[in-house]
Amino acid sequence: MNKNILRRILHYTKPYRKWIVTTIISALIYVLTTLIIPIITGDAINSVVGPRQVDYKAVTIRILIIIVLFVIGAIAEWILSYASNELSYKTVKDMRKDAIDKILNVDLKHLDAMATGDIITNVITDVDQVSDGLIQCFKQFFTGIITIIGTLVLMFVICFPIAIAVVILTPLSLFVASYIAKSSAETFKLQSNKRGELGAFVNEYLSNQNIVTSYGLEQKTIDDFEKINQELDKYGFKSQLFGALINPSTRFVNAIIYAVLAVGGALIVLDGRFGLTIGTLYSFLTYASHYTKPFNEISGVIAELQNSLASAKRIFSFLDIEDQSSDKNNYVLRDPQGNLNLDNVSFSYNDKKIVIDNLNLKVEKGTAVAIVGPTGCGKTTLINLLMRFYDVNQGIIKLDNYDIKTLTRNSLREGFGMVLQDSWIFKGSIKDNIAYSVDNATEEEIIAACKSSKVHNFVMRMEHGYDTIIDDASGLSEGQKQLICIARLMLKDPKILILDEATSSLDTRSEIIIQSNFKKLIKGKTSFIIAHRLATIKEADIILVMKNGKIVERGTHEELLSQKGFYFELYNAQFNGE
Repeated sequence: MNKNILRRILHYTKPYRKWIVTTIISALIYVLTTLIIPIITGDAINSVVGPRQVDYKAVTIRILIIIVLFVIGAIAEWILSYASNELSYKTVKDMRKDAIDKILNVDLKHLDAMATGDIITNVITDVDQVSDGLIQCFKQFFTGIITIIGTLVLMFVICFPIAIAVVILTPLSLFVASYIAKSSAETFKLQSNKRGELGAFVNEYLSNQNIVTSYGLEQKTIDDFEKINQELDKYGFKSQLFGALINPSTRFVNAIIYAVLAVGGALIVLDGRFGLTIGTLYSFLTYASHYTKPFNEISGVIAELQNSLASAKRIFSFLDIEDQSSDKNNYVLRDPQGNLNLDNVSFSYNDKKIVIDNLNLKVEKGTAVAIVGPTGCGKTTLINLLMRFYDVNQGIIKLDNYDIKTLTRNSLREGFGMVLQDSWIFKGSIKDNIAYSVDNATEEEIIAACKSSKVHNFVMRMEHGYDTIIDDASGLSEGQKQLICIARLMLKDPKILILDEATSSLDTRSEIIIQSNFKKLIKGKTSFIIAHRLATIKEADIILVMKNGKIVERGTHEELLSQKGFYFELYNAQFNGE
């Protein structure tokens, strides 16, 4: 499994081969300087140790060479760090972009099944964890491989028997690191999952903090948070404990190996065998230290790598969800007319309850269709099916005689315009918020849409008019936000309209004004109107009365009242209640 994840991570690095090449070259230069310096240092030691006269000029030259090599090595190391950082950041930038693309293109059913905070953790925290692992891994991998090969060759050249001992003893360090890493893999996975759960919890309760406080449940929320936080602390502690154990353990083993080599080498020097001198022994021990150092560094990276792999697994699990790209070869509907036909449509969110049950409906273009019924009867679900936020379990939905499953989702939805009960505005100018529905909309078009939706007057009362920056915390009322959303729809002027409780946040006077504008907007267009207040749908061409996922009545307002059925009961109950 980890091999597949690593393969997918490496796939993201392909567009940035130049940084991989730069990393390899700079790593090679850096390691070569570190390998040459011990040879020169050992030669300098041999020049001053022994019976012969010290050649100070030769020693000085060697010292200058060492200084130059140190400078070259430092520059190469800086380039190595820069290149590996660029490679890592650009790689995870693409990964984060793919995650955002997935959020924007995935079917709504998948997003509904996931906590918002968990998705946010995927895009931000998990990607950052992968980045941290990549930076360490790329840097240590290239320097480590070159160092191991270079030092191994030089040790065999200097003293073959001791080099054999190094090769035999070094795997002890790898065995210790491997054992600890294997033990920590599951712990890092649990830590990553719990981190996502905590993010989801914070997002959920932050979004609904007013409800929490209104019920006086602050302490309960704190207790619930603390429970998850304690579990994250437990897994985090275990993860860090394992991570902290790897480096000291391998360093301890390597220190013992180094001590054995030093004592053995000293005895060989005293014995005068293999031509080993004090200077060459110094060089050998330096190479032995360099040889084991990558194993220390790699073992230290293993803990971060395990964390990164656990985060990458969560990211790729999200990226593997089927999205709209699966219909890229479908037909592109250029100019939808608004003829809709639903034939024996059934749908359920799960196997326990059918939400839409064998529904049949034919809507000619230009028809205003109102949908009413009690909560949970399937009104909003029907809209979700029309726009392919969800796909039907049975039956078929056709738009202009095309099965909507054969159309690209983008071209299908391009023909729709929606205003929902929950208004949405983003941080930006009022002009940008309204122009969101149409690329390259002119200022004249924006103002005309605002005048039609009665937004213009209140916008002009703002300090900077259409350039006023707004967001959810800018003090706009829900009604004003809804008016901006309605202006956005009027600017788009789509062929098919969906108004799901579109005027629910408006006062009675504003609602009357907007309703008159809606009459102009829906003229000649297919429209679906979901409204709780039945008085607002009297003039619809046809009213569908839904109950338990079925259309139980259909007709005009007068026809339904004359039938004295379920609609009659709803209307009278609401009228009497008001």
